Amino acid sequence: MSMPRSPIRALRALADTGHASRYSSLTSAILVLPLLAILAIGFIYPVTELVGLSLSNGGASYLRLGRDPLYLGVLATTMATAASVAVSCVLLAYPVAYAMTRLRGGAALLAAACVFIPLWTSVLIRSYAWIVLLQRNGIVNELLRTTGLIDHPLKLLYTQGAVILGMAHILLPFAILPIYATLRTLPADLVRAAANLGAGPLRGFLLVTLPLSLPGVFAGSVLCFVLALGFYITPALLGGPGSMLMATLIGQQTVVLLDWPLAAALSTILLTVTLLTVFVFRKAISLSKGFQSVH
Repeated sequence: MSMPRSPIRALRALADTGHASRYSSLTSAILVLPLLAILAIGFIYPVTELVGLSLSNGGASYLRLGRDPLYLGVLATTMATAASVAVSCVLLAYPVAYAMTRLRGGAALLAAACVFIPLWTSVLIRSYAWIVLLQRNGIVNELLRTTGLIDHPLKLLYTQGAVILGMAHILLPFAILPIYATLRTLPADLVRAAANLGAGPLRGFLLVTLPLSLPGVFAGSVLCFVLALGFYITPALLGGPGSMLMATLIGQQTVVLLDWPLAAALSTILLTVTLLTVFVFRKAISLSKGFQSVH
């Protein structure tokens, strides 16, 4: 009597026979239909309604955005802040991700816990924690005065630097994980081969490891950049009234001024700029030697 095969062996046998890919057009359409429905309901329909709302007054909102330099200035500030956060996250994340690939056992679990635990903490709580640290009588100013480095408290809170610091702290895990995943897939033989050919540790890293890890760097930087564009709570708490980003401006138009067409126009422009930036960044990275070497 033949023994029943395990599910994994059965799936492998099904894949080897080729029957797993022999679906009719109707069956394939039925399998893809739920995904298409979710995409249409969760993305296409809201974006279509958003664009329609922005054009409900005949495009007057876009003309207003073009005439008033305030809105373009807020968009430029938002883009610059998001870019600064993305660069900061990548610069801080790469050494951490590189070290995580070299750790084993309990040290690796501890490093993973340090990366994942902040993701389980509310953004509001972490933003308030920075207020405690950076306020006039906060821990940082008290430490600086105790050590004699300053005589009067520094203005650390309600500045653009505080906004970038708080956002980078919150988004740092989103840069660490893609870089770590890419570094984990790199064969160790490549580094050893570079060493056998006379490359030192630094040169081997710059010529082998760093170029091959560019896809992870790209993914982490784009993810942080896109998430930073829509941040609302952290800039409002750490930047104060003087820090006006696109999300804050959109919230002001919808909640305070009740100008929904203008808010929709601002959201549409922000979405368009985000998609164009991601496309250009993706195209530039795909043309690089390091990205092509992976494929």
